[in-house]
Amino acid sequence: MSTQTASSIFAKAPAPGLADPVHDAQSVFRSAMNALAQPGTVQQLDILTLSPPAPLSVAATALVLTLCDYDTPLWLDPALATNETVKNYIRFHTAAPFVESPAAAAFALVSDTKLLPAIASFAAGNAEYPDRSTTIILMVAELTEDDGITLKGPGIKTEKQFSIAPAPAMFWQQMQDNSTLYPLGIDIIFAGTSQVAGLPRSTKITGLEA
Repeated sequence: MSTQTASSIFAKAPAPGLADPVHDAQSVFRSAMNALAQPGTVQQLDILTLSPPAPLSVAATALVLTLCDYDTPLWLDPALATNETVKNYIRFHTAAPFVESPAAAAFALVSDTKLLPAIASFAAGNAEYPDRSTTIILMVAELTEDDGITLKGPGIKTEKQFSIAPAPAMFWQQMQDNSTLYPLGIDIIFAGTSQVAGLPRSTKITGLEA
């Protein structure tokens, strides 16, 4: 193989994934589980060496590389679904199959809150298999533990203030409706730049504007 050919192949190779796949994946997995076990509590990720293709954030990418594999159908928002660089990166590092329907997804990756479809369009599971539902990884600019809405439920001692920015129109009302389906429903992991926070289906939401 010529030097020029080798250089061409490496130039086309996707950007590197997790530096230490086993250790890093374990760390990210713990953060994701803690986020869902403690709704509204912001978790800091230590995976800062990732350089994913735009528009993916480090946190969202770390979650996808940790949670997705060949057995977890993945739905991408319209912007990501037409981004071949992003798709090749995810395919190379996870082998996750892409699906066109939100209802067919085990995981969904949304890069912009404006591109989030109706929550009801995702899989909510069924009475026999409530775990056959979609977990949405939603990229946001900000995660804060003050102002915003009030969360109550398992994993929260009394109540928890929480907000994201930007928040999609009617998002919190949709998530409140989602909580009424429990034990069915979808779960969300919010991904900031290097932080994550969770909103499981069991969490009740109050403080919504009339």
